[in-house]
Amino acid sequence: MAATKKPKLAVWKFASCDGCQLSLLDCEDELLAVAGAVHIANFPEASRAVVRGPYDLSLVEGSITTSHDAERIHRIRRMSRRLVVIGACATAGGIQALRNFADVDRFKQIVYPHPEYIECLAKSTPIADHVFVDFELRGCPINKYQLIEVVSAVLNDRKPNIPRYSVCMECKRRGNVCVMVASGIPCLGPVTQAGCGALCPSYNRGCFACFGPAATTNPHALTGCFEQQGMTGDAIVRTFRSFNATAEPFRKQSEAYEQ
Repeated sequence: MAATKKPKLAVWKFASCDGCQLSLLDCEDELLAVAGAVHIANFPEASRAVVRGPYDLSLVEGSITTSHDAERIHRIRRMSRRLVVIGACATAGGIQALRNFADVDRFKQIVYPHPEYIECLAKSTPIADHVFVDFELRGCPINKYQLIEVVSAVLNDRKPNIPRYSVCMECKRRGNVCVMVASGIPCLGPVTQAGCGALCPSYNRGCFACFGPAATTNPHALTGCFEQQGMTGDAIVRTFRSFNATAEPFRKQSEAYEQ
């Protein structure tokens, strides 16, 4: 009897810090189960071995920042039966998307001794702005258990079971006292998708929105609370401009307060 052919998995990197790929390597025992279920055909972070496509599943980390990136993601999409983007860079442009609100040429002049050698697009954009994406897994970095769930779901042709409610739900489950109510600490938890286990509020810090906007958000109401606590417009802009600055609800709210 012929052996069942394993699905081929590929992992691709664009403009990013590699943190989401490292989350996959950090799965430890779970990674062994994944490796047993699929053929890891292309994963430069873990192996130099490369098996040619097409691929049953491609995991893509990072944002599109150059014309070469824009061409390459189309090639990857064509050779991938399913394409899942992982992390804030791939789903919302990442920290590098802060340049979308500024003059890129000015940044080049400040940072590089020979800016004429630097070629890049005017904006850093998520993968979905360029090709069809089968699923977006958020986080900076992603939650490794959510990643395992998504890989399992995609390979078994079912919908991933990923929460879309806010970080406030995770705070309640951990028995945390609300940092905004008790301590007056600005917190984006009410408008941020769960996934971190309310890590920052558990240590008496406000949420930084690492997992992007929740399914139903009201940033306008939240910024009203920030203003009551004495935050200025500039501070509100900075609060919404971090890992997921160009995610639509956050972008609109920061632009509303921009001078």
